[in-house]
Amino acid sequence: MSTPTASCPALFIAAPSSGQGKTTFTAALARALRNQGKVVRVFKTGPDYLDPQVLAQAAGQPVDQLDLWMAGDAYCRQRFYEAAQTADMILVEGAMGLFDGEPSSADLAARFGLPMVVVMDVKGMAQTAGALLAGLAGFRDDIRIVGLIANSCGSERHRELIETTLPTDIPLLAAIARNPELSLPERHLGLVQADEIRDDLEERFEKGARVIEAENLPQTLLALPPVTFYAAPEVATASLPSLAGLTIGVAKDAAFSFIYQVNLDLLEQMGAKLRFFSPLTDSALPSCDALWLPGGYPEIHAATLAANAAMHAAIRQFFADDKPILAECGGLLYCLETLTDYDDTTHTMLGLLPGQGAMRGRRGCQGMQTAELLEGPVRGHAHHRSMAEGTPEPIAHGRRQRHPAPGEAIFRERGLTATYLHLFFANNPAAIALLFSGKVSPARQPIDSEDETHAVK
Repeated sequence: MSTPTASCPALFIAAPSSGQGKTTFTAALARALRNQGKVVRVFKTGPDYLDPQVLAQAAGQPVDQLDLWMAGDAYCRQRFYEAAQTADMILVEGAMGLFDGEPSSADLAARFGLPMVVVMDVKGMAQTAGALLAGLAGFRDDIRIVGLIANSCGSERHRELIETTLPTDIPLLAAIARNPELSLPERHLGLVQADEIRDDLEERFEKGARVIEAENLPQTLLALPPVTFYAAPEVATASLPSLAGLTIGVAKDAAFSFIYQVNLDLLEQMGAKLRFFSPLTDSALPSCDALWLPGGYPEIHAATLAANAAMHAAIRQFFADDKPILAECGGLLYCLETLTDYDDTTHTMLGLLPGQGAMRGRRGCQGMQTAELLEGPVRGHAHHRSMAEGTPEPIAHGRRQRHPAPGEAIFRERGLTATYLHLFFANNPAAIALLFSGKVSPARQPIDSEDETHAVK
């Protein structure tokens, strides 16, 4: 029996490094295509939370994160196949520089045969842009670069100098003038959350779309030969563990928003009912059997979180009842005794876990790791600029992707599992089901740190 396929034009948007304007360009292109009545599906390479929020608003479609290590080859293959069945075009925004990381943006593009455009900030250079592009295009023979987007171009003459030095088979698709009104606002962990500046983003999307349309890019890119995507039957037909009858309370507001949509989708596919609540503004928990306190920006809203005594009491009672709680990164900070913000003000937090959290300037921790949970290993990542001190002895540590040093601590107090790691639930649905159902105790299932069989099949 042949493997089902689906085809549509697709484009991978890469850059020589971070800060070149990939997200701004991807959002503008998605909005331009959307304005022409096209269905555009956008994916983001790597574990990023903030870029997908922005891109989803621009495209009017959900945006999923794709990472060959964290999610697995088959998972990525199935997501592309499903998107291609309804999309007029698929866009994939890369992470960092084109060849940075293991796996890199180039690895993902090569694996699925995606043509690439390079977005390059050309401020302060002219002919050198051509040399850089030629180097990127020739570095590997399994990628195909089909054009350059010259960002922050100063003038028509600047454009001409760049265009005349490009490789003959790689055209200049667009030269975007320097314009701060198109750039997306940032803060210490990346872009500002889309919900905070929705109207401002709309103006920037539309201005960017007009620039894109003036270069005739939508028509040029829609004319690219379609890419054929193949189904991953092992993903589509895999049986999921059941969470039928379980209700999970999910913290979701300006302080807690680092949530993979696919994590929510998976919980619902397993039969769980999700009920969202705000630790900032609600005075009571929804009726639920388990809690998920995801990451976000609790440090920005620490005073409001500290002042919500009713919510503190509700979550403390939930904890005292030994019900399952998963706290990730910002959720971990919320569960500590105190949190000191960037203004050096200390705020009282939940106190479910002994310890003090504090922000620490621009220094931080990031990287891919496997969370060695008692329920089973789950892949994920860390990205934070805070530290937790005075915490109890962890039950385990994350296992780094390619380094022998212990990763992030994993704490277990009663029904609470707390860690800086953000988990990708689809990597091991069985472990996630056990975690939220509270069916595994430390005495019943030891960790096998050598087990790598949990990857998505």
